[in-house]
Amino acid sequence: MFFVEVSDGVKVAVYDYNPKGKQTVLLVHGWPLSHKMYEYQINCLLDLGYRVTALDLRGFGASDTPAGGYSYDRMANDIYEVVCALDLKDFILVGFSMGGAIVLRYMNCCRGYGVKKLILLSAAAPSWTRREGFPYGLTREYVDQLICQARTDRAKLAWTFSHKQLFASAQSEQIKDWFQDIAMEASGVGTIKAACSLRDEDGRADLACVNVPTVIIHGAKDTVVSNDLAMIQQKGIKGSKLYNLANSGHGIVYDELEKFNRIFLGAVKGEVPTVS
Repeated sequence: MFFVEVSDGVKVAVYDYNPKGKQTVLLVHGWPLSHKMYEYQINCLLDLGYRVTALDLRGFGASDTPAGGYSYDRMANDIYEVVCALDLKDFILVGFSMGGAIVLRYMNCCRGYGVKKLILLSAAAPSWTRREGFPYGLTREYVDQLICQARTDRAKLAWTFSHKQLFASAQSEQIKDWFQDIAMEASGVGTIKAACSLRDEDGRADLACVNVPTVIIHGAKDTVVSNDLAMIQQKGIKGSKLYNLANSGHGIVYDELEKFNRIFLGAVKGEVPTVS
């Protein structure tokens, strides 16, 4: 691990595995997790000879926790500054949940600098909450309750997220505890401020800015990011391909691990993944 200091002085934690690998995959995590959520994909990618770069978004994991700067624009710019610092070119950009919304903003405000392929996982996009002209996603009132809980009992929020909301398939208590531990490693400030961005950001204009091959992978039983949002992503991103995992919830990177890895690695390699 090392740090990249971005333009507002925040130090972003960066992890660069196999820097001499044949091709780079850049992983962006979701709320309220960190790069650790990709453990069971990183090892597979390394076995195939890829360079794997990951980061902890500001306020999460080992990155600095500033008082502000949690807008999608700012966090997308953090990614851009990491990309420039590492001189990444022709890389595959992957975003999960809130990270999916942020990488879509990267494609917009940073013009997709260096990206050759985009992979969206349970992406909380284009808008996680309902708004005028967009009757999809969660209600603002529901997200307000999450933010209130983050302010008063973040430990319970992390437990509920990991034990009740992530998975549709049966998982061990130990793996649920592991995701809970990752969520608790986030700062309270980052958890709250990023949730406010999840509630307020409108990324509908981001979809049309994607001009690279795009694969969308979504859990059919996801109660955190609805199937409607995945279909809107597919419709709004020209030429994109959507893969649904029938027995997965929001925690798609682990819920049906073998099936997900087969589809994900196929997408990375440019193959046509099989869902069955």
